[in-house]
Amino acid sequence: MKAIINVTNIFPETALEKLAALGEVRANDSGVPPTRDELKKMAGESAAMITYLSDKIDREIIAAGSDLKIIANYAAGYNNIDIEFAKERGVWATNTPGILHETTADLTWALLLGAARQIVPADRFTRENKFKGWGAKLFLGGDVHGKTLGVIGCGEIGRAVARRASGFDMKILYHQRNRLPLDVEKSLRAGFVSLQRLLEESDFISLHTPLTEETRYMIGAEQFAMMKQTAYVINTGRGKVMDDAALVEALKAGRIAGAALDVYENEPELTPGMTELDNLILAPHIGSGSVETRDRMALHVVENVAAALSGKTPPSPAGGAPGGR
Repeated sequence: MKAIINVTNIFPETALEKLAALGEVRANDSGVPPTRDELKKMAGESAAMITYLSDKIDREIIAAGSDLKIIANYAAGYNNIDIEFAKERGVWATNTPGILHETTADLTWALLLGAARQIVPADRFTRENKFKGWGAKLFLGGDVHGKTLGVIGCGEIGRAVARRASGFDMKILYHQRNRLPLDVEKSLRAGFVSLQRLLEESDFISLHTPLTEETRYMIGAEQFAMMKQTAYVINTGRGKVMDDAALVEALKAGRIAGAALDVYENEPELTPGMTELDNLILAPHIGSGSVETRDRMALHVVENVAAALSGKTPPSPAGGAPGGR
């Protein structure tokens, strides 16, 4: 009997073809995330589940998988999965690290530049046929070159963002729990500082820290009050690292100049007031959204699934081996 492989959402065709060689593929191609009951049913019939960050894979869902060998997240993150319980049950949980950081850094810079130069409202203004000629005060934004970039969380994505800043002759500050090796700091031209100093001195603040109990809501009303009135905040990391309601209030009150988000506190729901703000760019969680990167991620998922179904260690186990292996 073929192993059943459930894919919870739309998945690249190239990877689906390769999955078909590993078992019977049941793919949700509706574009609508499965309900909790549907996830539980999938777990109950699957040897492998390919999941997304929007799928909350908790203890009850994992426990339903009597034949489940792997939960393969189609993402670099995995905070949607109860990793410890999966390990207890002898189920591999995997992710796709080391693939999407450059592409997400590209999007971060697109959002940073777009926010600084008011690209979205300027585009809307032009499409609405309101542009009647050059104006000395028409959509005046802020310069990016020569300014200070503050990176919160200098992992793969944060470092990729910092590297791009050299082309804009920016001063780079970073903050995280542990300091980077000195040779890495030197290559990035980045200075390790406290969170308060980063918030006080940065013109652009980019969030890339993972979501942990320590980082949950690390940016809120108190932190916005520390920032320059001319500062911009960009979040392409994790939604719950920032208090979105406090951001809306800071933008409305003019305590900061602008912001751009690709992730949200209660994704996919937006915080009330967001859509009314012209100084806020809203993107639909497309950090890794290039054809090349999404295909590479999907093929890596297939590698993880193939290894687990054959009794081998997957290339990218999240949180270590299950069941004492």
